[in-house]
Amino acid sequence: MSASENDLINENLIESFRSRLRAYVAVEPVLDYLHFLEPEQKEGIQQRARKDGNSAAVDVLIGAVLRKPHPEGWFQAFVDALSHAECQHAADVMRGKLPDAAVEAENDICMRMIDILVPSLVGMDTKEVCTQCYARKLIAKYDQDQILHLAANQGQRDAARELLKRIVRCPPGWYSQFVQILRDTEHNALYKLLGGCSDDTAAKTTRSEPGKANPESSTCQHLDDKDTENDTIDLYQSEGACEGEEAAPKLSSSLERLPLAIGDLDKDDIELRDYQMDVAKPALEGKNIIICLPTGSGKTRIAVYITRKHLDRKRAEGKTGKVVFLVNMVPLVEQHYTNEFHPFLKHAYKVERVSGQSMHKISFTEIVKNNDVIICTAQILENYLEKTLKGEDEGIHLKDISLIIIDECHHTKKDEVYNRVMMRYLKQKNKNRIVRKEQKEIVPLPQILGMTASLGVGDATLQKAAENYILQICANLDASQIRTGNLGNHCKEPDKKIVHVEDKEKDPFGDVIKKIMNVIQMHAELSPTCELGSQSYEQWVVQREQQAAKEEDQKVRVCMEHLRRYNDALIVSNTIRMCDAFRFLNKKHEEELKSKSNPDDEHVINISDTERELFKLFRENKKELEKLSENQSYENDSLSKLQRTVLHQFTTTKDARGIVFTKMRQSAIALSHWIQENSKFADVGVKVSYVIGGGNQSVVKPMTSTEQKAVLNKFRSGDVNLLIATSVAQEGLDIPDCNFVICYGFVTNDIAMIQAKGRARAQNSNYIVIEVKGSGVTEKEFVNEYRVNLMSKAIARIQAMDPAEYNKQIEEYQIQALLEDKMRMTNNKKHKKLALPSEVKLSCRHCSKFVCTGDDIQIIEGMHHVNVSSQFRELYIQKGHTSLQELFDYETNCTIACKDCGLTWGTMMMYRAIEWPCLCVKNFVVTIKEKKFSKYTKWRDLPAKFPAFDYIEHASRLALDSDEEFES
Repeated sequence: MSASENDLINENLIESFRSRLRAYVAVEPVLDYLHFLEPEQKEGIQQRARKDGNSAAVDVLIGAVLRKPHPEGWFQAFVDALSHAECQHAADVMRGKLPDAAVEAENDICMRMIDILVPSLVGMDTKEVCTQCYARKLIAKYDQDQILHLAANQGQRDAARELLKRIVRCPPGWYSQFVQILRDTEHNALYKLLGGCSDDTAAKTTRSEPGKANPESSTCQHLDDKDTENDTIDLYQSEGACEGEEAAPKLSSSLERLPLAIGDLDKDDIELRDYQMDVAKPALEGKNIIICLPTGSGKTRIAVYITRKHLDRKRAEGKTGKVVFLVNMVPLVEQHYTNEFHPFLKHAYKVERVSGQSMHKISFTEIVKNNDVIICTAQILENYLEKTLKGEDEGIHLKDISLIIIDECHHTKKDEVYNRVMMRYLKQKNKNRIVRKEQKEIVPLPQILGMTASLGVGDATLQKAAENYILQICANLDASQIRTGNLGNHCKEPDKKIVHVEDKEKDPFGDVIKKIMNVIQMHAELSPTCELGSQSYEQWVVQREQQAAKEEDQKVRVCMEHLRRYNDALIVSNTIRMCDAFRFLNKKHEEELKSKSNPDDEHVINISDTERELFKLFRENKKELEKLSENQSYENDSLSKLQRTVLHQFTTTKDARGIVFTKMRQSAIALSHWIQENSKFADVGVKVSYVIGGGNQSVVKPMTSTEQKAVLNKFRSGDVNLLIATSVAQEGLDIPDCNFVICYGFVTNDIAMIQAKGRARAQNSNYIVIEVKGSGVTEKEFVNEYRVNLMSKAIARIQAMDPAEYNKQIEEYQIQALLEDKMRMTNNKKHKKLALPSEVKLSCRHCSKFVCTGDDIQIIEGMHHVNVSSQFRELYIQKGHTSLQELFDYETNCTIACKDCGLTWGTMMMYRAIEWPCLCVKNFVVTIKEKKFSKYTKWRDLPAKFPAFDYIEHASRLALDSDEEFES
C-alpha cells in the first residue's frame, strides 16, 4: 500500500471517530508530545482550549494534525502522543482496538448519566475524590495537579466539574470505579444517586481485583428498594436486571425518566418577583404581548419562566410544545443558553442553541424536531421558513412552533429580519381569517412574546406620531398589549451627570493633518462641503469611493482611502491622544507599504503614480506629526476630564466596576492602551480591556465572538474592572452590575441611551456623559431624554385605549403591512430577477483587473464563496500566516491578494483537507448583466444565486491528480 493511500485511510479513521476524540482527548498534555506541530499552531490550539474549552480545542487539534502535507510518520506520532498523554482510550480507538458495541453503548450511557447529574455531583469533596481517582488511575498526575490547582483558586465546585470532564475520558469500566470511590469517601447520597448498591450487593460487586474494572459490574450498581421506598429514581428493577446484555438498555431507560425525577435535587424552580409575575400573567394565559422593562430588570428570567410554564401546560394536555427564542446577535445565543435557559430547564426539557457560528452538522429542521427549546439567531429561522416556502425538504413551518420569544423586539420593523419572520406569521393569520369564514380547518400559529427595554419612537417628535410608531410595532408582533411594571427598589435609575469640556486653543497636529487632506483633495480635484474630521465627511468619503470604484477611477478611489484614514486620525486626536492618532496613521502607512512589497521575486506588484504621491506626502510630514504628537500641551480637554472621572469613581467607590462607551474601534483600542500606560490608573486598581464589534466594515480588525466572550468573562470575574466598548456592548449582551457608565463623546438614539444607562445596575451607580469636540453629545442627550418621555407617555396612552379601538387599529396596521409587502414583492419580481452565475463578473476593486465570472464561484456551508477554477490560482498570491482559526469544518491560515496591485481579496481556507480561496465581495467591483456595482459588502445582497460546493466532485478530481502525480 502506498504512503498516500495509508495517509488517506488514517485521515478517514480520524474523521470517523472525531466525535469520540472530542470526548476522550485531553488537549494540553497531548500537545506536549506532538513535535511535528509548529509552536504557533500549539499556541493557537491552547488559546482555543482556554477560551472555548477542551472539546472545541480538540477539533482545532484534529484540523492541525490532518493538515497537508503530512510529515513522515505523522499518524503514529499522533497515536503515541495520545498514549503518552494517558489518553489511552483515544489511543486504542486510533489503533483499531475498538470495544464491543454493547460496551461502548453502555459507556455512552454512563457518560450521559454523569452529564445529567453534574449539578448534584459538584457538591462532593473534590480534593478527596480527586486523590482517590488518581490512586485508581482514573486520572493522570497532570489531571490531578490541574484539578487541585483549580480547587485552590476557584473553589471545589469548579474543580469538581473539571474532574468529571476528565474521568469520562477513561476506557469503559471507569464508571463502577468512580461509584465505588464515592462510597469509599462516604458520599453516600451521591453513591446512591449514581446507582450504588446496598452493602450486601456492594460486597458481591466489588470482589474484583482492586484498581481494575469489573466488566460485569460497570453499570450494575442499583438502588436498594428497601432503603429507597420514597425515592422516585428507580434506576434498576432488581439485582438480576444488571446481568449481561440487559444492563445498558435498563440504564438507558432510566436515563429517559431521570430528568423528570431529579427536579428536587437542584433548584430548577424559577421564582419571579412581584412585578415580573405581573407582566408575565397575560403570556401565561397564552396571549401575545410585549414586555417592556428596563435593562437589568430580569426580562430573560421572565422569558424562561413563561417557557417552562408553556411547555408544562402542553405536556399536561398531551401535546408537543416547541419554543424558539430569537436573538439578533450571535454572542447572545450562547449567553442566553448558558446563563438562563439551559441551567433552569435542562432537568425537564431538551434545550439547544444554534447560530451561524455554531451550526451543527445536522440540519436546523432536525434540531427543532429533537429539542423542546431552541435558542437561535432570527436569520436562521427565517432561512428555514424560506426553505419551506420554496418546497425544500429541510424547511420548517410556523405551525411546528408553539411559542416564539423575540429578544430586543423593538427591531421588529421595516425590512429587519424579525419583521420578515413576523410577516410570514401575519400572512398565515390573514389566511386563517378567510379559512375560518369558510368553516375550514385553520393552520395553528405560535404564541408571540416580545421583550425590550425600549420600544423607541422612531423619527416622531409629536405625541400622536409616537403612538402610531409604537402601535405599528405592536401590530407587527400581533401583540394584544404592552406590559410595563413598577420595579420599585429593584431597578434604580443611575445618577446622571454631563461633563462639559473646553475646545483646544491651538491644534497644530490637527492643522497638519487637515493640510495633508486639502492637498489630497486638490490632487483628486474634489471640494467637499462638510467639515474635516466629522462623521458627515466620512460618509461623503465612503460614497465617493464607491462611485470611483464603479467608474474605475483609481486615482480618486485611492485618494478616498487615504482621506478616510486621515479623517479617522482627526477624530482619534480629538477623542484620545495625538500620539494614538499618529500611531494609527503610521501603522496604516506601513501595512499598505508592506502590501505593495513582493513576497517573492517571481512578479512585481504595481504601484500607481497616485499611490507614490500619497506615500511621499505622508513621509514628508511624518517627522512633524510625530514631534507634535509628543507635545502634551496640545492634548484635548476631554481626555483629562475622562481621567479625572475614572479616577474619582475608583477612589470613592468600593469594588468599582465600569464601562466607557466610545464611538470608534480605534478610540476603544487607543483608550485601553492609554489607561494601561498611565500609572495613575494602576495605582487605584484599574484593570482595563476593550470590546469592539465583529463586523468587517471598519479599517480596524474586528473582534470575533470568541474574543468578545473572553473579555466579558474577565469583566464578569473581576480580572477586568474597566471595559472600553463600542456600541456592541450596549444592547443585549449580559454584562455584570456596574457602578458607573461613561459615554465618552458617544450618544446615539433614545433606545441606545436607555441600553447604555441600563448597564449601570448596581446601587448608587452613575451615568456620565463627557463631551468631545464635534460630537454634539449634550444636544443629543437632551433630545434623547425628550424622546424617552415621549415614548413613556405614548405607551401609557396605548395601555389606556379601549380594547376594541386598540384591536381595530392593530388590524388596520396589519392589513396595510400585508398590502405593502405584496406591492414590494411584485416590484421586486419586475425589477430584481436573479442573475445567472455566468452574468456576474468580478474585478479587483483596486486595479480593475478582471478576476472571474460567477461560474467559478461555489458556496460552502451555505455561506463561504470560494473560487473553484484552477486558472484562478495564477491571479493571486498568498500572504502572511495568521493565527490558526478553525470555524465549523474549515480553518483559515493566510490571506490571498491580487498579484498585480496587492489588494487583499479574501482568505485561503482549509475545508475537509482541501484548500480553497474564499473571496470577500467588498474587495471587488461586481458587474451584473453589464451593469457595474461597487456597493456590495455581503454576498447575500447580490441578486444572483451560486451553486453549492460539490465536495465529492472536487475531492475525487484532486485524488485522481494526486495518484497520477505519484505514479509519474
